[in-house]
Amino acid sequence: MHSSRPDLDREDLEAAELLLVPGHLMLRDGCVTGHAVLIRAGCFHDIGPAAELRARYPQLTPVELPGRLVMPGFIDAHHHLTQSFGKSLAAGEPSEIFRRIWVPLEASMNDELVYKASKVAALESLRGGFTTVCDAGTRATGDIEAITSAVNEAGLRCVLGLICNDGGNATSDAAMRRDLLARADRFIARRQGDALVRPSLAISVPEAASDEMLVAVSTLCAEAGIIFQSHVNEHLAAIERSLVQRGRRPLELLDDLGALGPQVLIAHGTMVTPHELSLLRDTDTAVSYNPVASQWKGNAVAPALQMAEFGIRFGLGTDATRSDGFRLLDAAEYAQRLAFGLDIGDFSCGGGWTWIDHATHLGARAIGAAGSIGEIAAGLRADFLVVDLDVPELCPAIDVDWDLIRLGNRDQIDVVFVDGRMRLWRGWPVDWDGRALVHELRELAAAAIAKAPIQRIHPPSAVDRQRRLARRGPHRQGSVQ
Repeated sequence: MHSSRPDLDREDLEAAELLLVPGHLMLRDGCVTGHAVLIRAGCFHDIGPAAELRARYPQLTPVELPGRLVMPGFIDAHHHLTQSFGKSLAAGEPSEIFRRIWVPLEASMNDELVYKASKVAALESLRGGFTTVCDAGTRATGDIEAITSAVNEAGLRCVLGLICNDGGNATSDAAMRRDLLARADRFIARRQGDALVRPSLAISVPEAASDEMLVAVSTLCAEAGIIFQSHVNEHLAAIERSLVQRGRRPLELLDDLGALGPQVLIAHGTMVTPHELSLLRDTDTAVSYNPVASQWKGNAVAPALQMAEFGIRFGLGTDATRSDGFRLLDAAEYAQRLAFGLDIGDFSCGGGWTWIDHATHLGARAIGAAGSIGEIAAGLRADFLVVDLDVPELCPAIDVDWDLIRLGNRDQIDVVFVDGRMRLWRGWPVDWDGRALVHELRELAAAAIAKAPIQRIHPPSAVDRQRRLARRGPHRQGSVQ
């Protein structure tokens, strides 16, 4: 039995100019049929009815993509590229794992490990359909330039955070602040002209910086036209520490200091009061909504649907948990449904399209990249996916937008383009050996994890199983086998 649909031809998709005629094309207002898109010089050059574009560009041979969707690449609004290789350590752990796992793990990383971990994380992101990630900064002692090399070589667009912690009011001094801000200035200057990497400044959590530093970093970002990132109101413990140490909740502290604004992207915002939602709205501060992080180790789920109704800018982030765009869409909707929707009879929970929008063009707004990436529109950078819709999971696809959220899979992504260049072909890089790098990192990561002073609360599954069986005794073991 033979398929009536021709297979993709990789060479056809490597031309300098591409006139793509897909079965479906995802525009800002949803999926359309009978349309084509022209990619030229790394940008979306023209979009419209296929017949019109065929007539307008007779010198080009259209690349027919029946049964496939061309859609914008996903935007990950919150990532930690140098933590991804340790995500397996987070399973079953209580909140604030950064204190017991991420800080000691990153402290063990040299330049080589920073580079290879970041490049494998970039590959994982691309495989999951992400064409842009917003990295919140690393505490690794290795050079941050190793991250820029890694993402550039992988072909992943990145907003890269430089951490500017000065230790808080108790330990900060003017000389330390001057040194950190001078380093930040140099970092921003070095990124000028970089096609894929855009600079950002970060403070891990507000309590890790003095009042003066919080204001200085936020101001510098506003002046430079870049974003300031910080983990804010993520965990109950951090909120309580802020109340004890500063007399205000973290988000309230930033507002009182005048450090909120359109240049600010707060990570998580899972525990916000109605008043704090008003602060976010009134200051035009953006949020990264990280539903998988809430599933894995969060105290709560951010009220993303309320944020949408308030007009608060937000994007979807992985928090370096799993870089799978379709599963992130599902988690975003599912977390809202379980945390808020079921109790009030809200069976739509965003209508599907909400999560696609916030993973694409509205995600671009949240990370300061509106008008450059995030949608298929003339003049924007050509970051996009070719997705196979001709699969059993989508047979039939009655509502493509909704179906992608509930039924889409990473393995349906045939091709990933960033900046108009093919980066992945059926899950693997086209110009470097991804499998070899994965093998190299596996060995380096094992050594780093072994020597880092990591404290895990939950034992590995095999150990936990045996302990529980031993406690229950032979007469009760059948219930867990």
